[in-house]
Amino acid sequence: QVQLLESGGGLVQPGGSLRLSCVAFGSTFQNYHLNWFRQPPGKERELVAGISSGGDLNYAASAKGRFTISRDNAKKTVYLQMNGLKPEDTATYICSASQVLTGRTYWGQGTQVIVSS
Repeated sequence: QVQLLESGGGLVQPGGSLRLSCVAFGSTFQNYHLNWFRQPPGKERELVAGISSGGDLNYAASAKGRFTISRDNAKKTVYLQMNGLKPEDTATYICSASQVLTGRTYWGQGTQVIVSS
């Protein structure tokens, strides 16, 4: 069982930056692939970025060059550094952890990001 708790969201002006954090409780963190998703108001959830248990990275086209995902296994935390934020980045950002062996996935509650002037 894994519990995930996101933080770091808020209101930011276009062009600004935010760093999201997601702390995991309850399991061996390094055995999980980690992802950040987002769900804009009234839209479907979409993958933003992922980092495998081995450190391989993948990004949505909209995130490439602006967002950076990283993980600290000792702190059981995955981060999403977001730079050059745009109004279309406004969404609830949700982290997930998928167990490498079983594929079982756990979800956080999300943290809201609003990009507006």
